Amino acid sequence: MNNINNTIAGLELAQIGWVVPDIHAAAKFLASTLGIAGFPPPEHMHAQDLDMTYYGEVVAGDWLTTQTYNGGTFIELVQPLSGQSMFHDYLAKYPAGGTQHLAFRLPVSDFDRITNDLREQGYAIISEVDHPIARMAFFDTYQTLGLATEIMGITPEGWIAIAQMQRGR
Repeated sequence: MNNINNTIAGLELAQIGWVVPDIHAAAKFLASTLGIAGFPPPEHMHAQDLDMTYYGEVVAGDWLTTQTYNGGTFIELVQPLSGQSMFHDYLAKYPAGGTQHLAFRLPVSDFDRITNDLREQGYAIISEVDHPIARMAFFDTYQTLGLATEIMGITPEGWIAIAQMQRGR
């Protein structure tokens, strides 16, 4: 049986996800203090529009999000607004915010193999999204890694979108 380190060892770190109480202040700080610039205006997201599950159910939840590409990794900021989601849970537990997840990407053809392996190891899925550019599963790896782990199975359309985002930086 694999352990989580073996499972994610061959995957590419794609994104660092921060959950923050004020997305504008966080983006400004990252740009002015750490030189991580290029955040586009935040988008208002709704879990229902994405069919994003929260412990197996699509529930009302919305948040602001923005991301930029920096040094080979996407930096994502999320500000929960209302409803329920793993982002809301994180900010309720850590009101100052922080790094909530790391995302690892792979071709969508390997998505089921990796996510099934993590399930077999006993890691529960917090949220899932099946989007035209990627299948995403967020695993509860808080006890093992101190944050959630997102597995992103990138579709052929998704690789094109990623290349466009990287060039846009």
